[in-house]
Amino acid sequence: MNNLKKVGLTALAGSLAAVSANAAEMSVSGATLLTYTSEDGTEVTGNPFGMKTNLSFTASGDVNGMTVSYMQASKDQFAGMSSARLSIDMGDMGTLAFDQGSGSGLKTIDDKTPTAAEEIWDGLDSGTAGPEGLVGAAGSTGVFNYIKSFGGMTLNAAVRKGSGAANSDGSSSGAGQGAYDFALTGTGEMFGVDGLSWGVGYGESEVGEQANTAGEQHDNEHMTAFVTYAAGPVTLGYQESHIANGAVGANNETVQAFGIAFNVNENFAISYGEREVEFAKTGGNADVTEDGEGIAISYTMGSMKIAGNKNEVSDNDGTASSNDEMTEIAVSFAF
Repeated sequence: MNNLKKVGLTALAGSLAAVSANAAEMSVSGATLLTYTSEDGTEVTGNPFGMKTNLSFTASGDVNGMTVSYMQASKDQFAGMSSARLSIDMGDMGTLAFDQGSGSGLKTIDDKTPTAAEEIWDGLDSGTAGPEGLVGAAGSTGVFNYIKSFGGMTLNAAVRKGSGAANSDGSSSGAGQGAYDFALTGTGEMFGVDGLSWGVGYGESEVGEQANTAGEQHDNEHMTAFVTYAAGPVTLGYQESHIANGAVGANNETVQAFGIAFNVNENFAISYGEREVEFAKTGGNADVTEDGEGIAISYTMGSMKIAGNKNEVSDNDGTASSNDEMTEIAVSFAF
């Protein structure tokens, strides 16, 4: 997005203890998205038109030789903060941040299959926690994030104490369990293969005690691996993920997904992808495999973008004969 405005600010000495005044720079950017959405015949679409407006503020400055930056983003007609991030760039020691929703750790690689617009699960019915099979033990809210590049690879790690709530200052989220995860990513340059990108990740989240329940439980485990390869205008990608849910009676989930994207020219792109989520049912119930596919197109004209998705899924959320489909056309303007 293009910067709407840049202004010079002065950080007062009282803002940070024992820190002298330093110059900082703030930038403001935004985007507006207008959508038309068509659901399947079992759902009532109602008014199919919707709009989302994003506004993002970013500030950075030098503090005792380290770059301290802050980001806050608001969306949905500025109803409130949707994400924020405070980070400290420590140079060769890496970057340390506190994340309130911008994306950290394993969540940064939960789906890396190529697409021209939205992911192939976007807009479809899903479980109460969101689309099934997406990894991210620690989540992206209320986590400490550490990023460090070395030897052609990048480590992105996240750790959370208690629940993943977006607490305001001076408050706590109450009950909840801790979690950690990490993503390790790199390119094919370390193997002498141009156009190759890869990543692996793992994480665990505590389940908590379950009283008077038969069976054994363990911490939830999340793991994933992906590879993409770009050759000219074509990008191919494949990803496998597994979620071992440790709560008694919970289903394990195994994901296999692939995608192919083709840049027709510098403005027009098209993609297709498929995704399977196998639910390993407990209690002697038969396993169920959710099958999804989607096609997407996008056309960019400067700061304006027109994009479309058609996604569909069968045996959704591991429920046999539960199907869903969605078609969306979106027009966005960046400023």
